[in-house]
Amino acid sequence: VQVDRSEVIKSNLNPVFAKIFTVDYYFEEVQKLRFEVYDSHGHAGVGTHDDDFLGGMECTVGQIVAQKRVTKPLFLKYGKFAGKSTITVISEEISGNNGYVELAFRAKKLDDKDLFSKSDPFLEIYRVDDDRSEQLVYRTEVVKNNLSPIWEPFKVSLNSLCSCEEKRKLRCVVWDYDSRGKHDFIGEFYTTFEEMQKATGENKVQWDCMNPKYKIKKRNYKNSGVVVLLDLKIHRVYSFLDYIMGGCQIHFTVAIDFTASNGDPRNSCSLHYINPYQPNEYLKALVAVGEICQDYDSDKKFSALGFGARIPPKYEVSHDFAINFNPDNDECEGIQGVVESYQNCLPKIQLYGPTNVAPIISKVARVAADEERTKEASQYFILLILTDGVVTDMADTREAIVRASYLPMSIIIVGVGNADFTDMQILDGDDGILRSPKGEPVLRDIVQFVPFREFKNASPTALAKCVLAEVPKQVVEYYSYKAFPPRCPQSETPDSNLSSPQ
Repeated sequence: VQVDRSEVIKSNLNPVFAKIFTVDYYFEEVQKLRFEVYDSHGHAGVGTHDDDFLGGMECTVGQIVAQKRVTKPLFLKYGKFAGKSTITVISEEISGNNGYVELAFRAKKLDDKDLFSKSDPFLEIYRVDDDRSEQLVYRTEVVKNNLSPIWEPFKVSLNSLCSCEEKRKLRCVVWDYDSRGKHDFIGEFYTTFEEMQKATGENKVQWDCMNPKYKIKKRNYKNSGVVVLLDLKIHRVYSFLDYIMGGCQIHFTVAIDFTASNGDPRNSCSLHYINPYQPNEYLKALVAVGEICQDYDSDKKFSALGFGARIPPKYEVSHDFAINFNPDNDECEGIQGVVESYQNCLPKIQLYGPTNVAPIISKVARVAADEERTKEASQYFILLILTDGVVTDMADTREAIVRASYLPMSIIIVGVGNADFTDMQILDGDDGILRSPKGEPVLRDIVQFVPFREFKNASPTALAKCVLAEVPKQVVEYYSYKAFPPRCPQSETPDSNLSSPQ
């Protein structure tokens, strides 16, 4: 699977690519990567089949991380060396506590390097690392035929700009672009992120763009132009832990399928059979996921709902009833309270059908919508749906999920029993974007679906890890989209140097 591709660098046999590839790193997995280098024929976006393959290299993320800098020979097909070609991959960790900065540069009165027209300047910024090597951070676009160019504003992460160290030296170089790849050096200057930060609002910071050769040769040499930082904006990027530590509560709701296909609870073959020695699959899944979620909810009260049953007193079919039979308060005390309410309600209800889950998704979404109106990152909702069959109201469910993707909520669906759950994979947008019946796509992928049988012989933690793995990302995506910061910014607290796993 292609992760990404770099920019094309023209007419250059020793290119330094500015593009940064972000790859998730998992210590517990072997993650193989393949890098391929092509000579582009300039058909942007056509893919690589028209381009000439210059060589490839395979390694693991672990190797790159352990060595920080990996240089390997490039190979052609069938293991042949691609001449003396090598590729160097440099890795750096992008931690959660990292922001990004937006910079806007211009230059004035640059030296003219062209005979018949003016220079075509572009700017490169390099970070100077501890071993004095230089790492390209950003390359601006080329401004044609202009000695006082204004470059487009751009964003870079603080980690790549200065490794989050404000005093780290930065080397900035201005070049006159040449289509044959032999760019003319106009001048350079050194600065730090600390110095750059003086450019805010009306303040501007400027540097003399110096050519060291001219400085030695020319007696009255002043500079080869001036580079001005017009504006600098710092944007903080928050992690999942920033939100949790800022007081965001995760509210957990479980919804249990009481349709007749589960079998009579009094029969030992039933998926709802209460065996005194062995919890059934509903209980196993509920406890595995609930025990993790309960750490993030200070009042330890969980909403527990049922669907697909006839309920007392009139025995009408309900698709969103409180399993404690208290319509005014569907919350149970702790996971144990949910387990007890579940066991107590089984003898009182009649299993029926159909398997409609849209009403429950909409019910939780209404509470999440109220929360959203506070415009604070104070509560996020996780809905765990446990079902033994394929959803019957698929169109309504898709519509409800698309609506919910705009709200602070995630949905986990665990398929219990041995039904064919193929159709349920549609709801988990991993195979493609989930859309409502009218074709509207979800804003974020908020559904995780797994069949419980895949974890039957695994530990409960494996199920929880699988279904909850996406939640931190979903929480951060939602609040970033809404631009809601954590409630108490963590930077002021003495413990702000805690690292955030991402």
